[in-house]
Amino acid sequence: VGKAFLMKETCLYPLPEPQDLFQASQMKFEDFQKDLTKLKKDLRACNTEVEKVCKVSSEDHLQPFKDKMEEFLSQAKSDLEVQEMQLSDTHKLFLELTVFYQVKAKMGEKEVSPNTFFSVWHDFSSDFKDLWKKENKMILQERYQPVLYIFFQQPDVFKIRS
Repeated sequence: VGKAFLMKETCLYPLPEPQDLFQASQMKFEDFQKDLTKLKKDLRACNTEVEKVCKVSSEDHLQPFKDKMEEFLSQAKSDLEVQEMQLSDTHKLFLELTVFYQVKAKMGEKEVSPNTFFSVWHDFSSDFKDLWKKENKMILQERYQPVLYIFFQQPDVFKIRS
């Protein structure tokens, strides 16, 4: 048992990690919407190709391809609808959050962007984390100072007998 063990940070950081907030600030709802629109377009193209293959295939060669593809396309369509709904709900909640915290859109923005909102929190969390570590270290040093004093001034108290 040494000084390093006694000085180990034991308190959990109470805020989101600055890196997580930075990553959140890089998100753009428009990019997610574009991705979902592209997926929807690709799904329609896939559906069209499946229909073409099914039209030109003989009944002997149609199964299990047709059933498997219908199942796949149905599941993909359902998953895509869920993703679109979740994106819409998330965007709505984000806008409500910006109203709650009274964050205003920057000049030229029609609404508050994740970058505008989370950049403020990233800066705060970074500064807070630095102070948190320093304060936590001071508290631990104060707490273990008497133990360290005894440990280093009276080592025979801590001798292990075999």
